[in-house]
Amino acid sequence: MIKNTLTGKQKRFLRSMGITMDPVVMIGKEGVSPTVVQSAAEAIKKRELVKVRVLQNCMEDPESAITMLAERTNSDLVQIIGHNGLLFKRNFDSPKIELPK
Repeated sequence: MIKNTLTGKQKRFLRSMGITMDPVVMIGKEGVSPTVVQSAAEAIKKRELVKVRVLQNCMEDPESAITMLAERTNSDLVQIIGHNGLLFKRNFDSPKIELPK
């Protein structure tokens, strides 16, 4: 189950940050494989906010692939637009993003 711990204001703030970001995690022909999940988890831990792109050769539906990745990395799904999605997970050890209240 996707945890939804973000308020609307926080999601809006994260979406505005995600506009200028380049996709870090690509979901390709293999779909949401363990390798993709591991690389996404490492990127999320380092950056907190990650943009995900589902490539054209992926057999899965982009929305379901991004949702599945969010579940497997235990992160918040901020937004899905077309083939792109934003995932957020707070790093309590060394936070990089200060969310509004």
